[in-house]
Amino acid sequence: MSEPRLAMLASRVRVEEKMLLDAFARRHVDVELVDVRRLLVDTHRAVPAWDAVLDRSLQLSHALAALRLLEDRGVVAVNAHEVVVNCSDKVVTTSLLSAACVPVPRTIVAFSVAGALEAIEAVGYPAVIKPPVGSWGRLVARVNDRDAAEALLEHKATLGSVAHHVFYVQEHIAKPGRDIRVFVAGSEVLCAIERVSEHWVTNTARGASTRNRPVSAEIAELSLRAAVAVGGGVLAVDLLEDGERLLVSEVNHTMEFRNSVDVTGVDIAGRIVDHFVAAARLGAPPAPMALAVNA
Repeated sequence: MSEPRLAMLASRVRVEEKMLLDAFARRHVDVELVDVRRLLVDTHRAVPAWDAVLDRSLQLSHALAALRLLEDRGVVAVNAHEVVVNCSDKVVTTSLLSAACVPVPRTIVAFSVAGALEAIEAVGYPAVIKPPVGSWGRLVARVNDRDAAEALLEHKATLGSVAHHVFYVQEHIAKPGRDIRVFVAGSEVLCAIERVSEHWVTNTARGASTRNRPVSAEIAELSLRAAVAVGGGVLAVDLLEDGERLLVSEVNHTMEFRNSVDVTGVDIAGRIVDHFVAAARLGAPPAPMALAVNA
């Protein structure tokens, strides 16, 4: 039986993509690097060029269109189109997590300025407002009183796109100067880091530092439950510590990991490649069911 034809879709070759290419090379696995901006998918072509693709596209619209077209033509995608849809919109992610009884911060979705103000008052001050679609902590705001809430909502309604007219309002969690990012591949919890910052937004893109976080049974179990809720794959699950309980904040489908390898000692790129190759040989992404921790 011949080996599957593999490709990696990328908008730009960053550190992570170089690490992934190196991991393929170390395993003597051939993979074609495809600039998604130059990709052509002929809907009249019955046989696709690849059997499986690893998506590392930066632009969401490119990823969604390419994955839909390729999957409909029999290509295995990691992550799958459905998973990207589920993770790229915070409203969808939170709804799926909540429906699966995965603990999340209290969240209210509103569809007007008046409704958003009512939602903020309901969760109480301070409250957090996030754009439904976005990454790296951009346009995330904390409002401490009604005056700030009214001003922010007016700006969003006047200056924001139609997408910003869905208001995602969440209770503010007084986390202890850090959050936890957990890396998952299929049914394996690979490792976890703490992102530490004096700023209330603890994204590394906003200057947070990283350190290893041992993976407890609670962290592993909650992270896998979150992964299953959004469809599984190669994911980063963000957890918040609220006193003694853990809450799932977000699930990321195309995560960065350059700052996590040295602090955890885990070959994250290699584990991603192993999962992807296994999915390609199986003909479908392995379902994330059994608990397995490799930290």
